[in-house]
Amino acid sequence: MTTTDQTTVTNPNLLVSRERLRGSAKRWRRHGIPTVAKKAEEPAARGVFGPGSVAWDVLLHPAVIVFQSPAQFILQLTYKPVVAGVRDWDPISKKAHRGELTLFDVFDRGQRNSGIHAPMWLGDRDTATRVAQHLIRVHEKVAGDVIDVGHPELGGYQANSPRDSMWAALTEMHSMLWVYERLGFKGFRRTGRLTPERRDRYIAEVSEYCKLFPHDEEELPKSMADLKKLYAKYDDLFGVTKTLATIPATGENFHTLWMESIKKNAHPSQRKVKFQLFFQEGLFKMLAMAAVSGKTRKNSGLTPRQEKKVLAARVALLPLVWLVQQPPFERYFLRMMWGPDAVELVNDARKIHAEAKRR
Repeated sequence: MTTTDQTTVTNPNLLVSRERLRGSAKRWRRHGIPTVAKKAEEPAARGVFGPGSVAWDVLLHPAVIVFQSPAQFILQLTYKPVVAGVRDWDPISKKAHRGELTLFDVFDRGQRNSGIHAPMWLGDRDTATRVAQHLIRVHEKVAGDVIDVGHPELGGYQANSPRDSMWAALTEMHSMLWVYERLGFKGFRRTGRLTPERRDRYIAEVSEYCKLFPHDEEELPKSMADLKKLYAKYDDLFGVTKTLATIPATGENFHTLWMESIKKNAHPSQRKVKFQLFFQEGLFKMLAMAAVSGKTRKNSGLTPRQEKKVLAARVALLPLVWLVQQPPFERYFLRMMWGPDAVELVNDARKIHAEAKRR
């Protein structure tokens, strides 16, 4: 028996079958089957955004279905407290410490991102509240005294604090607006930038979403101008540094720990994961990087030369951007990255939203 065979027998977690890659509803579902929001007089039935909202125009667009996850991670991981929370508390970081992290674990972490949030975006108020409360409980322990060992003046972080909770939601939603405006197609034409009025309405709707989590209502933006002021106010908390990845308790680099563990736990069956990551962490991330703001690209660590290459690639690959938004490809990525419950939610919400707009 070879070493690989022995490893396979003693650690089945290394094996990745097609069924495990796709996952069942259990991977995404939290606290029951979600119920889609309706066009109704009762606020509880309409949910956070609801049919006819600008948010649903954005959220339900095929470009957002395909590119949401990589775009969100680009912006969200420029917010230093989020990186610190992942570094110190995320389950995949804990696994890396134990030497148990696999390539599938990394994919699974990103795979669950959109599908877990979809019930809050598209569900009725009860569905959204149940899932939000679950996430609040999960994040109760995510707190630390040090964001960046190289910059102690930044202080600490707390996922459920009004500041960090607000930015987790705002970065999530702002990235989707950029994807819609800069990568979206309607037929063969680009969606383009929303009018200033509709952009302001989108931000106002997003602030209602922020209220599902701990928040300071006076800080929540009501317009795009308010959001820009918030970015300026918290500018020191955005960007990357050489010491941000350093684990305060041990002095180790958490990226290095991840890579060492993934390499140690490699298995031939994980080629399926590499194929998916080629899109999510490769091609789609590059295109999403071209969709975010120039400030976000700089905060991500891109050099001016790298930024030019990314922007040129978006222009050159526009036919591909259009192609992956077509139904067969969109359905594939919707099921793979959002899960079966989200497939139902998106399909139902699109019908309800279209009817609401016709009225």
